[in-house]
Amino acid sequence: MGSGIAQLCAQNGYEVMVVDSDEYTQKCQVAIIKSLDIISQKRFPGEVKFANQWKDDIFSRIKVNQSYDRGCEKADLVIETIIEDLDAKRNIYKKVDGKLQKDAILATNTSSLSVVDLSEGLQCRDQFIGLHFFNPVWHMKLVEVIPSDFTSTATTEKTLDFVNKVGKVAVKCQDTPGFIVNNLVYPMMMEAMRMVERGEATIEDADIAMKLGAGLPMGPFEMMDVIGIDTVQQVIRTWNEKYPENPRYFPSATIDELVRSKKLGMKTKQGFYPYNRNSFYER
Repeated sequence: MGSGIAQLCAQNGYEVMVVDSDEYTQKCQVAIIKSLDIISQKRFPGEVKFANQWKDDIFSRIKVNQSYDRGCEKADLVIETIIEDLDAKRNIYKKVDGKLQKDAILATNTSSLSVVDLSEGLQCRDQFIGLHFFNPVWHMKLVEVIPSDFTSTATTEKTLDFVNKVGKVAVKCQDTPGFIVNNLVYPMMMEAMRMVERGEATIEDADIAMKLGAGLPMGPFEMMDVIGIDTVQQVIRTWNEKYPENPRYFPSATIDELVRSKKLGMKTKQGFYPYNRNSFYER
């Protein structure tokens, strides 16, 4: 997600600083180069010179840094994109809190955690907001913008304007579990899992039914493979801990077993389905 957001911003004329360890900034750069190669081939078919100029221009706007304070102190917008873990995210914010410009925005790309909980203890709580992009960033048009009760109106308005400037469509959401999309999608995926566990449908039939009957671009099990089964497990566990009485968020023994077996979906080439090692998106 971080590489996709960095690429999107650079493609729309923004100067970008990617801040992480050397290992991850290198991985980010490689991911961006691969993505730009694919896009440029479609955008400039047979025109290698123009394609290379276009890629070089975008990539020249992306820099890397291993220091959170030096990497973020001059930024107008800082977007955190690490794993869905409350403490891990808060540890990142501690490194930049108090170092941001007074009118800068600190945003989290969380897909499931409470924005107000994430902002707890921050000096810049009024500058903190949820900014949830969807994967793949270059393709998905939607961005959820989630102000907390502490977020200033100016922060919200500037964030909505930014989303518009990078060519996406913003929806403003309440700070509820999963916001709009995931609060609808995750219970659907978990109910599909429970149907299979009860023997009421197969994985394949459930996916086919939701694609051909409900018009979804992919079925619930294909969706979990794309998201990452470990991520699905983490999100459901977090919601279940916070709302233990809500059956929509009950965990699944099948998902727990897949995670124990390291069958996490596309990223491990095996999840609910096996994936072709020569093509990341083909089964």
